[in-house]
Amino acid sequence: MEYFAGIDVSLRSCALCIVDGKGKVLLERELPCEVSDITKCLAEFAHPIERVGFEAGTMRQHLYFDLTAEGFDVVCMEARQVNAALSAMRNKTDKNDARGIAQVLRTGWFSPVHMKSREAHGVRASLSTRKA
Repeated sequence: MEYFAGIDVSLRSCALCIVDGKGKVLLERELPCEVSDITKCLAEFAHPIERVGFEAGTMRQHLYFDLTAEGFDVVCMEARQVNAALSAMRNKTDKNDARGIAQVLRTGWFSPVHMKSREAHGVRASLSTRKA
């Protein structure tokens, strides 16, 4: 059986949801948005996680690279597609969004977003600063 983890990232915390290959919710948890806390929660889960996913947005770069460094298969999904899938939900909460992200990840109905390297982001910041 495969297991998928969806993460909804907000300013102060993250909602995490793990579903199995059939879509059954196995774990839902609210966590601080720190890589160490997310990694600990995923590592303590009884089964190996096939894929971890979240929608693209600002400040997602550190999550992507740090979770990848911890050995997880991480996917950053196109925000418009995830938003369209989640718009059918009645209750818009972080917990429900994480559940929806995990289901989108399980079904494979998403487009992955290319995550630029940290060096590329540094060069971009330097160029923006110079222009300003």
